[in-house]
Amino acid sequence: MDKKMGIVGLTGSFRENLSDIKDESKIVFTGSVAVCTPFIELLSYSVRDKNHDLVYIPKSEIENAKIIKMQPNIGFSVVDEKADPLNPEAIVVLGGLAMPKFGCAPEDILKMIEELSKEKKPKIIGVCFMNIFEKAGWDKKLEFDILIDTTLETVVK
Repeated sequence: MDKKMGIVGLTGSFRENLSDIKDESKIVFTGSVAVCTPFIELLSYSVRDKNHDLVYIPKSEIENAKIIKMQPNIGFSVVDEKADPLNPEAIVVLGGLAMPKFGCAPEDILKMIEELSKEKKPKIIGVCFMNIFEKAGWDKKLEFDILIDTTLETVVK
């Protein structure tokens, strides 16, 4: 177990855990609508120099896959352009999916992973906050190759 702090700890850990994925590979992110999207865009920025083909799938809805790309003077954004999510080198599953109000069933994600993985099994990376995958039991249902969990603490002064 490796412990890091802050946003740089999150983005750095993500980048490190993609280091075995060659440049210009396809990376698919899946997360809940609106809640996970900003984090997906932040994580995309952390690998900006790798020229990956980045794809966003809302929940487990493969037919709604969209391209994630760099927008000048903005950063990485999910854009309204269809993407081909098949045969990724890695699938990044965001923790918002495990939240009852925003997510879906883990079986939906398992089915999505199976449908996307035609030629070979991709690396499965879980990214969550506050142990949501463990609290929801997803860590027992999905075979994460790595699980990156971040704890947030807010102080209002």
